[in-house]
This record gives sequence, structure tokens and C-alpha cells, in this order.
Amino acid sequence: MKSVLLIGMGKFGQALGEKLLSIGDEVMIVDKDEDVINALAPRYTNALIANCMNADSLQAMDIPSFNVCVVAIGDDFQSSLEITSILKDLGAKYVVSRADTDIQRKFLFRVGADDVVYPNRDIAEKLAVRLNSGNVFDYIEVDKQYSIFEIKIPARWNGRTLVDANPRGKYGLNVLLIKKGKDIVPSPTADYVFESGDHILVFGETEKILAFTNKNS
Repeated sequence: MKSVLLIGMGKFGQALGEKLLSIGDEVMIVDKDEDVINALAPRYTNALIANCMNADSLQAMDIPSFNVCVVAIGDDFQSSLEITSILKDLGAKYVVSRADTDIQRKFLFRVGADDVVYPNRDIAEKLAVRLNSGNVFDYIEVDKQYSIFEIKIPARWNGRTLVDANPRGKYGLNVLLIKKGKDIVPSPTADYVFESGDHILVFGETEKILAFTNKNS
């Protein structure tokens, strides 16, 4: 469990806050919109109506006590930039800030952000991949070359063992686990027999995985 300060409760901030709560984190939310905070406050450890451009307001929050500070503001980059800088000046352990462009990302790193996220770009990229392959259910980009994909097995694998299908040798797919509905088979052995409806979580080169999914759509 982590202690998280979440600044900016727009759509992205609210979605992130809900996920953090579901994990069990202690989350303090901050926004300058009184109506937003009043609506969300009952669900959170603490909630505050404040303009975080004011360094005194942030200082009163005991910034070093949080494991992570997230600047989730999406409609005012100048505010995001200044708040990121102030948080680091006040001793924030780890600051994650939101960006919409590469230029914004560069400036956020310059003022001290430890990590920068692109929610709009990430959603667009995931949707583009899913639209181009009916077999892709989710994916995580590890870096520019490698990714982790959740994909449905091709019909011809039904009744075949993992070693017989040989996804690693034939297609460069390293099978991390198998999903059978709500059940999970971690680190499947070579004699595992695939069944209709199985999903596999695979790691490998993004281009190779996409080539495999497109061929088997």
C-alpha cells in the first residue's frame, strides 16, 4: 500500500484515483473545483480544495510524507509545469506528471518530474492496435522494440500442446501465462494442452507479435 497525492481530478485523475483505491492505496485528492471535490471526497482518505500553484498550499500538505505525487492536470500545462517544480522543491519523493506532447514531456523532466505519462496517446495507440487485430485484447509497450500482449490462440492450436505449437520457436512469442476465463495458468509447462477460448499473455518483439496476430485474425 502506498500513500499517494493526486492533484487534478478531471477524467484521467478520477479514473486513476478509482484504480488506486481498488488496489488499496491511501489517496489524498486535490482540485481547485469545489464541486468536484465535494462530490468525490467521501471515497478518499482526504480531499482538499486548493490552487496548487500556491506553494504555501502545497507546503501545508506535508509533501515528503507521500510515496508518490501525481500531477494529473490536463487542461493547463503551465500549471502542471509549475506544480511539478514546486513539489520537487518541497521534497517530493517521486513525481509523476501528465503530458500530451513530447515537448511537454521534455519540460516536465527538466523541472524535476521522475516520470511522465501520456494518457491520450497511450489510449489511442492501444485502440489502433486492437482495431487492426481482432485477436488482441490488451497490450503493454515495454520499450520501442518489445511489448506484452494478451491474445486469443489461433483455432489450429486447439488440442495441441505448448511444445507442439512452439510459439517461441516459430513466432518469437514467449508465453508468460494462459488465461482460461477467470482462471490463470502461470508459467505453463511444455505439455500444457490448449483449449478453445484460451488467451495467452506473450512477451516479444512488437513487430513479430503484430505479424502473428494479423496473420491469425
